[in-house]
Amino acid sequence: MKIVSLLAAAALISLSSAGVATAGPTPTQDAFMARLNALCGQRFEGRVVTTDAADAKFASERLIMHVRDCSADEVRIPFAVGDDRSRTWVVTKTDAGLRLKHDHRHEDGTTDVLHLYGGDTAGAGTAERQAFPVDAESIALFNANDAAVSTTNVWAMEVHPDRMFAYELRRPNRHFRVEFDLTKPIAD
Repeated sequence: MKIVSLLAAAALISLSSAGVATAGPTPTQDAFMARLNALCGQRFEGRVVTTDAADAKFASERLIMHVRDCSADEVRIPFAVGDDRSRTWVVTKTDAGLRLKHDHRHEDGTTDVLHLYGGDTAGAGTAERQAFPVDAESIALFNANDAAVSTTNVWAMEVHPDRMFAYELRRPNRHFRVEFDLTKPIAD
C-alpha cells in the first residue's frame, strides 16, 4: 500500500511539474519577432495580390502599414486602408509561442464590437512565416456577432528582410493577401 501511495504521489508531482513548465516561443518564433522589430518605426506601402471580388475595395485603396510600439515581447502594426485607420495588428510572445490579435477601433478610439480577435501559433513556423489559427475566444466573438464565416480563419504573416512583408487570411472559399514592399520605406 505504501508503495502504491508513493508511486501515486510521484506521479502527481511529475504531472504538476509538467503543467508548470512551458515551452515558450521557439527559436524560429524569436527570429520572426526580431525581424518584425528590425522594421520598427518604418512605414511601407502594400497592395492586394489576391483576386477575390470581395477584396476590390481594399485593392482600390492606398494600403500602409506602420511598424511601431515595438519590444522584444510585442509589436503593434497599424494598418491603414485609405483614410480608414481602424486596424492594428498586435503580435505578442506568449508562454506557448506567438499570438496575433486584431485591434479594431472606431474613429473616436472606442473599440469595435469585433475587437481583439485572432489566434495563437500552433507550431514553430519559420523565421519568415508564422500562421495563427483562430482561437476559441475569437470563435465565440464571431458567433455572437453574426460573423460565423470567420470561425475557421487562419491568419499568417511573413517577413522577408529587405524584400517583402505579407499579411494573409485563409478559410474555406476565401484567401486574402496583402504584400508590402520593404525596399521602399515611405515618409508620409
